[in-house]
Amino acid sequence: MKIRQSLIVLFFLCMVVFQSAHAEYRVFQFAIKAKNPFSLDQKSHIVTSTLDPQSYLAYHGGTETLSIDLMRTWMCRGDTSGQRICSPPVMQNETLTEVN
Repeated sequence: MKIRQSLIVLFFLCMVVFQSAHAEYRVFQFAIKAKNPFSLDQKSHIVTSTLDPQSYLAYHGGTETLSIDLMRTWMCRGDTSGQRICSPPVMQNETLTEVN
């Protein structure tokens, strides 16, 4: 009887801990272009994905079919349930100074 009560308390304690857990994932943005010279679409396209460039390339035909250039990457933090891909963080304007 005491073991059963302990298991019930442990179960509810685990539920409280798991409810407060947060996930995160990395988002990649890259430019892709078909390598086939006879492809109908020769323009470069911007793709935003949770797949890293190597995985994206392997999934979509390999190095013989696509070229990929990574543009930027960011993390989606916090409660990510119900979201497709979070927006990139806002970049602050930085003034570049030329050094002579």
